[in-house]
Amino acid sequence: MPKEPKTRRPKAETPKGFRDTFGAEVTERTAMLSRIAEVYRHYGFEALETSAVETVEALGKFLPDVDRPNEGVFAWQEEDRDWLALRYDLTAPLARVYAQHRASLPTPYRRYAMGPVWRNEKPGPGRFRQFYQCDADTVGTPTVAADAEICGMLCDAMETLGIARGDYLVKINNRKVLNGVMEAAGVLDPADPDRFAHERGIVLRAIDKLDRLGPQGVKALLGEGRKDESGDYTKGAKLSEDQVQVVLGFIEARGATGPDTLRNLTALCGQTQIGAAGVSELSQMAELLDAGGYGADRILLDPATVRGLGYYTGPVFEAELTFEILGEDGKPRQFGSVAGGGRYDDLVKRFTGEAVPATGVSIGVDRLLAALRAKGRTQAEEPGPVVVTVMDRDRMADTFAIVAELRQAGIRAEAYLGNPKQFGAQMKYADRRRAPFAIIEGSDEKARGVVQVKDLIAGAQAAQTASLEEWKDRPAQQEIARTDLVAHLKALLAK
Repeated sequence: MPKEPKTRRPKAETPKGFRDTFGAEVTERTAMLSRIAEVYRHYGFEALETSAVETVEALGKFLPDVDRPNEGVFAWQEEDRDWLALRYDLTAPLARVYAQHRASLPTPYRRYAMGPVWRNEKPGPGRFRQFYQCDADTVGTPTVAADAEICGMLCDAMETLGIARGDYLVKINNRKVLNGVMEAAGVLDPADPDRFAHERGIVLRAIDKLDRLGPQGVKALLGEGRKDESGDYTKGAKLSEDQVQVVLGFIEARGATGPDTLRNLTALCGQTQIGAAGVSELSQMAELLDAGGYGADRILLDPATVRGLGYYTGPVFEAELTFEILGEDGKPRQFGSVAGGGRYDDLVKRFTGEAVPATGVSIGVDRLLAALRAKGRTQAEEPGPVVVTVMDRDRMADTFAIVAELRQAGIRAEAYLGNPKQFGAQMKYADRRRAPFAIIEGSDEKARGVVQVKDLIAGAQAAQTASLEEWKDRPAQQEIARTDLVAHLKALLAK
């Protein structure tokens, strides 16, 4: 007889770039999202949930490739030939929603949204293909008061999460100022915006690398080019010395105070129409934030802040954590940006043909959690449920009665549902569940109207410090009247 072919079993492994998230971390993230949502609601923003799937056309920047539009997104083709994709962020869906429902929405429309997004990019350490975003946006108003409000709200969100003043900064810049500097440096022609696009792209990417490369590294990229430590060579923008000095003056324009920074920027690009408009907007934002009590300990005008080069049209901002953590190499480093946003006045126009101003911010929840964890600032792991043990299968109803009573009293509890033959296995289970207490009611206890309450936390501490005789006496276990169980547990849990 021929042998039956072996059943091929699937590998039990997480797809590359994705991860599984277990109890404590899920609870931690949920709590963080809840606290941020409370801040957003406090500011008058309303919740919005959109589908995880959008048409590729609606996502905008990812148009169909020759065979498959998979550059950056997870996409597939429907039978009717439409391409669909998992959402890349929460902003493109907002633009679609506003364009679709604008007749019934208030103007301005203020919404917040939270949920996972997916990016078809190469994963790396701490970089996943699925992660959570937490956004708030105002659509339908051109005033920079909306941008200033978002920045103030971002400060409040940081502090609500337990990040003290001095441990974060919200840095603000303006894309119009950046364009003014590009015009002053001769790499932007207002009459022909496509001219010098290649050089301008190199300049903007070089500015964005200031923190990593320093002024000299940026200067090399603005000129002929730069060779890194590995020997790899990056071609530069090949600007003249005068042009280089204009750009370097921009990234070093931050003064000792906000007014100093504004004066420096005016001197650099105030002669250009767009640059002057950008400096004016920065000045208005600074005035409004100062009036709201958001001083230099929380808000910083920073010309080196560059975000979304082909996306933002006005103010840009990001929240940066300033405390140090230990990197993978064991050396201290700053964690960096955990939130960012800005004004994007052209996104809704793709759908309506009409200019619709908008501004918003996105908080990287997973990244922020990682930073707080690295600094030891997350809450201690939540204890598990009280575990009610089972001494006799025939008395499972008694166990369920105890569990029901505890739950009705607001105490998290569960019955042991495994094999009750080995009591030790029940205790191991309770330890794995991080149960603060185990409840024991054998036939003898039932007859006498008592239960045993085993304090597993105190027991674990005793196991580390107590003598053998003390441990044998089980100091962490008490016998109490069955009728006193709820009150006794509540008193212990309150400690």
